[in-house]
Amino acid sequence: MLLAVTYFVAILVLFGVSHGLGTALGAPVLPDGGADLGPLGNTAMDLVSIAIALPLVLLATLWPARRPVGTVTSVTGRLRTGWLGWCLLAGLLPLLLLTVTGFLLPGDSGESDTWVGLRSFLVALAVLAVLVPLQAAAEEYVFRGWLLQAAGAFVRSPWLAVIPQAVLFAAAHGWGTRWGFLGLLVNGLVAGLLTIRTGGLEAAIALHVLNNLLAFGVSAALVGGLSSDETAADAPWPLALAAIATDLLYAAIVLWLARRHQPQRLSAPS
Repeated sequence: MLLAVTYFVAILVLFGVSHGLGTALGAPVLPDGGADLGPLGNTAMDLVSIAIALPLVLLATLWPARRPVGTVTSVTGRLRTGWLGWCLLAGLLPLLLLTVTGFLLPGDSGESDTWVGLRSFLVALAVLAVLVPLQAAAEEYVFRGWLLQAAGAFVRSPWLAVIPQAVLFAAAHGWGTRWGFLGLLVNGLVAGLLTIRTGGLEAAIALHVLNNLLAFGVSAALVGGLSSDETAADAPWPLALAAIATDLLYAAIVLWLARRHQPQRLSAPS
């Protein structure tokens, strides 16, 4: 509850900063009262509004939970950068297959396919490369870190801890198509399972970062792409099934790598 209240206050502060910045720049006002900073600016503010949950989760771990902040990251008490690197490599092939599949699937006739230009694309890509990893990591710390551990403290079966956070993760993206919800649910289950089987958030973070960089990168390449309010929850059934297959392939590769590299899965005895 304290985490939710603190996050709400942080969002209000961010909204005030956005409004003040928009007023100073003479930006038009959005229907919700916020400043219209343009497609890239609005996207950046949306990403920041999620990313601010990351330090709040770490602070909540330190106080009032009164335990080292690293314990929400992995059983070693830190982010295992070497293992994170292996997980990022594991995601390249599945994401490449998803990209190819996405281009082969029939698109929405109402969507723009006009190239934005190299300069605009590179500027957007630079902003996304900074903010998307923070946004994706923040979601993982909330759902696969904080919520998974909170549920796991009261149940013996790891599946009983994995399922609630996956449902909440899918619901947090909004209610779109039933296939989009199913795709997000499977993604949450896969990320939760990998977190338990590998002893940390690295595998889940890598998958989330790569997925979001791909999605935002494609949007940034098209005129009006970043203005769309659609999320993965709105995915049609062919794209949702392709995403599910991608997640399962990624999980298989990561579990194979885990058998070879043996990342620590359990905390050391006190």
